[in-house]
Amino acid sequence: MSLTGIPLSYEPLVAPARPRRQIWRTLLGLAITGAVYFGWMVGLAMLAAWYQGVPFDRLLYRVATGADPWGMILLLGGFLGGWIGVWVAIRLLHRRRLGSLLGRAPAVLRDFVTGLVILALIGGGLTLVMMPMLPPLTLRPDVSVWLAFLPLALLGVLVQTGAEEVLFRGYLQSQLAARLAQPLIYLTLPAILFGLAHYNAEERGADAWLVVGSTALFGLIAADVTQRTGNLGMAWGLHFANNVLAMLVLSVTGALNGLALFEAGDLAPEMARPLLVADMLVTVAVWAVCRLWLRRR
Repeated sequence: MSLTGIPLSYEPLVAPARPRRQIWRTLLGLAITGAVYFGWMVGLAMLAAWYQGVPFDRLLYRVATGADPWGMILLLGGFLGGWIGVWVAIRLLHRRRLGSLLGRAPAVLRDFVTGLVILALIGGGLTLVMMPMLPPLTLRPDVSVWLAFLPLALLGVLVQTGAEEVLFRGYLQSQLAARLAQPLIYLTLPAILFGLAHYNAEERGADAWLVVGSTALFGLIAADVTQRTGNLGMAWGLHFANNVLAMLVLSVTGALNGLALFEAGDLAPEMARPLLVADMLVTVAVWAVCRLWLRRR
């Protein structure tokens, strides 16, 4: 533990935030990021609507639901606006480099691969165990189309998960840690906001808050491994592997399924809730393996 109350392992991400750590700067930075992201997404959708010759509102619906491959690609590509927004905010308000939110490149790459492998093995393995709980799976009829989109889809998921990690764990968490140095605040507040950003009562109905809780739990685990590694690599790798499994391999929610190879049928509420709870248990198991790996290292 450093003299500031921040773990020494976390200092590489927190130290650059200290010179300009006022709360008003952080709140304004979040507003700038949101405005740039929204503007980028709308501009991208308008350009795509013009290019495809379709009404803007129809294309926007396709992007929001992610029900077809190009809708999903546009949705994922929209998160590039998140990267741009964070970069604009930290340059204008904090005089920070984007790399100061990520950590040293070799460590980021090493821990990204570690997180990806851990979640792919643990999460993928336990998903196979839970297969009997799922309705019969449907293989998409156009596998060749899925293969053609796969490289672009993987790049899109990399951009999307990286944007969320840079915003919640890189920017918000480090700025709060620099200002308050209280783990209960700088670990949990970004995780709660991360969970709330995934609230969707229209699609998830009565389970919407359970989804928020599951997502917030993942955010808390990503926050913990970030402060223990001093970079975003492991959190980003976990997030990337999780979303690849959920968006590109097996969709069980019926939403954002335009690029999924397999899709489960409609889940009844009595089946969906146990799966969400099981998903939370898988997340805790992945976290435990990450902590053991870091302790041995």
